[in-house]
Amino acid sequence: MTDFPTDGVVYLVTQADASAGRSTVEIVEAAIEGGVDVVQLREKDSPASDRYELGRELRELTADAGVPLIVNDRIDLASAIDADGVHLGDEDLPIAVAREQLGPDVIVGRSVATPEAAVAAEEAGADYLGVGAIYPTDSKEKPPEESDLGAEGIAAVREAVSIPIVGIGGVTSDNAADVTAAGAAGVAVITAITQADDPAAATRDLGDAVAQGVRAR
Repeated sequence: MTDFPTDGVVYLVTQADASAGRSTVEIVEAAIEGGVDVVQLREKDSPASDRYELGRELRELTADAGVPLIVNDRIDLASAIDADGVHLGDEDLPIAVAREQLGPDVIVGRSVATPEAAVAAEEAGADYLGVGAIYPTDSKEKPPEESDLGAEGIAAVREAVSIPIVGIGGVTSDNAADVTAAGAAGVAVITAITQADDPAAATRDLGDAVAQGVRAR
């Protein structure tokens, strides 16, 4: 069984078309070198067969590094590549179905934007929550009430639940400390790593900022 890390978390969400011409494998290798704590296979626009082949490569890389691999949305793909977990959104299958299909020991994450949704997800059995969008972002469209939640949004969710939460959406090394100081276990990012000139250095910078916020609580 692999547990979701409880604090000081840098969580990479992959996206090939936002990786400045580099492959997702290259980005993940660099992020591991920089000390990333969790990797999520996203690639929402890729065919299932391509995601499967990429997932197998990432499974090998992350397993060797001892880094949990989470699959976005797809319970079947998480099962097929023996991932450590799955991350579910509003339009995905319920947490209970993920548990039924993947077993009790697999990590299940859930996207939320409000304390009420966070409580519901925790009660349904989520192991961690992705809260956002914390800051404006072009990576994922969100309705106005789920956008630009700020550190106040993190603090409100932190008050409501006891499971780890990660802030996502517009997070960079310049604001990551604010997110963890407000109570998040860490931050989840796409472009802050995938579009960086040096993804390994960007991962280290995020880790330093996350740790700074943890110390400031």
